[in-house]
Amino acid sequence: MTTDAVLYDHPGPRAKARNRILTVAFGVLLLALLYWIYRKFDEKGQWAGALWEPFTESSTWTDYILPGLWHTLEAAAVGAVLSLVFGVIFAVGRLSDHWWIRWPAGAVVEFFRAVPLLLMMFFIFFGVPYLTEEPMSIFWAVVIGLTLYNGSVLAEAFRAGVRAVPAGQSEAAYAIGMRKGQVMGHILIPQAARAMLPVIVSQLVVLVKDTALGYIISYNELLQLGVNNVAANFGNVVQAAIVAAVIYIIVNSILTAFAGWLSRRTRRSGKAPRATGRGVVMGATDPGMGGGGGATTTL
Repeated sequence: MTTDAVLYDHPGPRAKARNRILTVAFGVLLLALLYWIYRKFDEKGQWAGALWEPFTESSTWTDYILPGLWHTLEAAAVGAVLSLVFGVIFAVGRLSDHWWIRWPAGAVVEFFRAVPLLLMMFFIFFGVPYLTEEPMSIFWAVVIGLTLYNGSVLAEAFRAGVRAVPAGQSEAAYAIGMRKGQVMGHILIPQAARAMLPVIVSQLVVLVKDTALGYIISYNELLQLGVNNVAANFGNVVQAAIVAAVIYIIVNSILTAFAGWLSRRTRRSGKAPRATGRGVVMGATDPGMGGGGGATTTL
């Protein structure tokens, strides 16, 4: 029996026909909505060629859009790496057997999950200079804010993934003499990361979009350069916003496609090897053991 059959009943002929009708009706309504939006924009002259012409010039891309995209990807890449490290460290901390590690780790995760990311960026950029008496880098204000918020969310994802791994695996590892750090690093976290990969990718997509909040503290990312500066020079804020939105969609689609490829690859690499004439079958019953199971038989 498949997992789908356990979770819900497969639709019958009548249900399939109803679903097709609803799909067609929804598609028609969606097309009608898009046409209505198109007509409204057309009435206001938003499809005029003069407003879109700046995007056919190379200077618009080299001066505004591509530098903004580069700064967005730069902050997102550094923030993603640091968020993953932060998430793993604090997930392990929350799973610690020692209360003096578990409680502070839990407090840090819950605090940074609760504080809005925009407020965090504000505090880091404007508040840290009062502590260090040095101006705060805009880039690192954005990256640290992204790391603290998204890392806290990922810490909960990793913790949930580790909890979801069957207890028998860690018990078996302890039985052969592995220490807790080895069990966590070699058995639990790799499986948790594989199981939680969709959640991790979803959060990284959120992280890429959250770089736009750096606009508030004047970080020159895609929203600042590709929308604000372009609109200020050419008076086409709607067109610039549409172009920026398409770029965000493309970047996040590439990230999602890469995650899908990685998930398929890890599933293939995680499969047990097939038995061959020179292989070893674990847990096979040795006929010479009088029917008693559990012996390992070498083929």
